[in-house]
Amino acid sequence: MRSEQQLREDIVKVGHSIFGKGWVAANDGNISIRLQDDRILATPTGVSKGALAPGDLILCDLQGRKLCGERERTTEMGMHLTVYNLRPDVHAVVHAHPPAATGFAAAGRPLNVALLPEVVISLGSIPLAEYGLPGTPALSEGMLPYIPTYDAMLLENHGAVSYGEDVFQALSRMEIMEHFARIMLVAELLGGAKALPRVEVQKLFDSRPRYHVKSRNTAEPGAPLVAEDMPEPGEKLEITRQQLLSIIDEALKVRGVV
Repeated sequence: MRSEQQLREDIVKVGHSIFGKGWVAANDGNISIRLQDDRILATPTGVSKGALAPGDLILCDLQGRKLCGERERTTEMGMHLTVYNLRPDVHAVVHAHPPAATGFAAAGRPLNVALLPEVVISLGSIPLAEYGLPGTPALSEGMLPYIPTYDAMLLENHGAVSYGEDVFQALSRMEIMEHFARIMLVAELLGGAKALPRVEVQKLFDSRPRYHVKSRNTAEPGAPLVAEDMPEPGEKLEITRQQLLSIIDEALKVRGVV
């Protein structure tokens, strides 16, 4: 069992890592670890993760009340507490704004295509939580449908969050998410990502024990999207004349022509 001081140093290492990778800027992001006695060790507000020191961290209870520490708690502590309350198996949470993954979040797009075997095995699918105002309970509300099943998710117009048995597993899941987002973006620039077929995706889910991967999510319709779910290249789209006229009319209004 790691001591509290060791866990403080672990958070500092992860903070320096996400800052060095360019996943946070200024004082963005937050990291926490649940201790054995249900106290939460967390990064405070107003401190760059690149300049974080062990003594900067604060301790809170599971209701978010600060127990000790010279600095103030992050306004996004509620997001961490929501994860801990819904997932007894989780002992660490990392929230950051990795550029590629956050780009998908800002575009309103989940990372849910069965594109890479490693991602399917480790995370299954990466959903998009509905936007909620940071620093308010609304931030956690959009996450509620996904926390019990998924280990990482995008936050619409905000960033990403991942969690795990320890802070390094949470960081690893964030790394997988950002790497996947970058590959997905390149695939789309090259003409479109080609998803794996359903039978191959199921084989990947079934292979998890072989890789010692523990996860609550299973293959479900649309999560992830498989080859059979994807539109055919050049698929014909049929609309009525009235629908076409309505689309043209809306486009002209946007351009101020009518």
